[in-house]
Amino acid sequence: MPLKPLAEYELLAAQAHGHLCAGQILGLRMAIQGMKLLGLDDPAGKDRKRLVSFVEIDRCMTDAIGVVTGCRLGKRALKFRDFGKTAATFCDLRENRAVRIVARESSKERACALYPEIADRNERQMRAYREMPDEELFEIEWVRVTVPAEDLPGYKAARVVCEQCGESVNFRREVVREGRSLCRACAGERYYGPA
Repeated sequence: MPLKPLAEYELLAAQAHGHLCAGQILGLRMAIQGMKLLGLDDPAGKDRKRLVSFVEIDRCMTDAIGVVTGCRLGKRALKFRDFGKTAATFCDLRENRAVRIVARESSKERACALYPEIADRNERQMRAYREMPDEELFEIEWVRVTVPAEDLPGYKAARVVCEQCGESVNFRREVVREGRSLCRACAGERYYGPA
């Protein structure tokens, strides 16, 4: 199934995310542009095993990118790097090519200039982001991304049992300290504590 028109993706994004906002439209446009640049016309279908996407923010834009690309965390095709940037990198694994797309900060001011009569900021940005040319919305950079085997979709490896807590660790995420295999939590990376 080839890439859809933006309006169709907007409906799917609103269903997936719960509402439609400027960040969603920006994410849709970003992903569509990435797919065009990589020459992937069916990212959620025949091209799905070729694609891994990295997102750099955990906001509305990220859900929209998944709508276009079909990349999901559970499929190991969507990777989150918490850089706090409105940016994404789309990797064609078969061709070993990647393109990083960043939303230009100036696009917000451009939206104000284009539609000063629209008082609601989100509505103003949504309209502008639908209409602005890609070169006004995005900075585009061809990059090299090395995705280790253990991060690829479909990777299989033996589980390691943490020698401290006894929980299983997948995908080579264990840490070896003083000859002991530990999960990251027991190795000091715990994000939770006892209640």
